[in-house]
Amino acid sequence: MTAHQETAPRPPHQVLDGTDIARVVTRIAHEIVERAKGAEDVVLLGIHTRGVHLARRLHARLAQITGQEIPLGTLDITMYRDDLRLKPARALEHTEIPPGGIDGRLVILVDDVLFSGRTIRAALDALNDIGRPRAVQLAVLVDRGHRELPIRADYVGKNLPTSLREAVQVRLADRDGVDAVLVGDRDFAARSSQALASQPSVPHLPE
Repeated sequence: MTAHQETAPRPPHQVLDGTDIARVVTRIAHEIVERAKGAEDVVLLGIHTRGVHLARRLHARLAQITGQEIPLGTLDITMYRDDLRLKPARALEHTEIPPGGIDGRLVILVDDVLFSGRTIRAALDALNDIGRPRAVQLAVLVDRGHRELPIRADYVGKNLPTSLREAVQVRLADRDGVDAVLVGDRDFAARSSQALASQPSVPHLPE
């Protein structure tokens, strides 16, 4: 095996498909009903971007299970991130709080991947400016580990041990046209693009 082969980045491989994701959402919905004793005072807040789509699916499943319309909202945490100055500027999303607000309610934050915990810390800071829930819980599709802050998810679709050189990609049909969770080397796309650029005879099509 050559040195190039040993260091070649690993392309993404699928760890969850659409059936798996649907099953996970259903399981989390049942866990919420059990822990919240019927979800009477639950409010779902999806964290932009894919957390919003997951929250909508969770909302639909909870309605089927409980026969109740669970309040659903969205949360943009862009201006609360502690790495804002280190990343390129991005458009602000829309924070939408249900008409009843969140005061005294059990707020369940919904996100796609739990990693360092900094996104959730920012979400908690954003909640402080919105109201005072009686409790806050966290539901995530994937927990990949490598926490930098003492934050833990209450509902986890899949615990997925990863290395720091790997990237977890969540794709949802609502946004990406397909439901899947993929894991691959973080620099695979970058190295693949560099390889294409170094071969003039091979057209480099836009992604």
